[in-house]
Amino acid sequence: MVWEWGLLIAGGAALSAGCLVPNSWLPTRLPNDKFMHFAAFGVLTALALQVAQTRTESLLWMGGLLVAGWLIECLQQLLPDRGFSWRDIVANAAGIAFGGLCVLGWAAI
Repeated sequence: MVWEWGLLIAGGAALSAGCLVPNSWLPTRLPNDKFMHFAAFGVLTALALQVAQTRTESLLWMGGLLVAGWLIECLQQLLPDRGFSWRDIVANAAGIAFGGLCVLGWAAI
């Protein structure tokens, strides 16, 4: 269980760092932005659900990740050449849903 927490914390820190720096600090050739949001939040969800011990905890983690994605978008408005994007939030939500379905299975719906 310790390594799951370590991966979750490291993943969350990497996601936050990547999202909360000016665009000029990022590599010029990155994959599609929406895909990166989808993949990052999908992986974080999968890691968070490995830590969760109950269905309620799983739902709280998923809701918390959605709120975290929204907060990141709000904070991006304060950075040079970054801004708030509803499309990024939709990509985050899709990644969270996909990660949840992969870990919890289709029967959980």
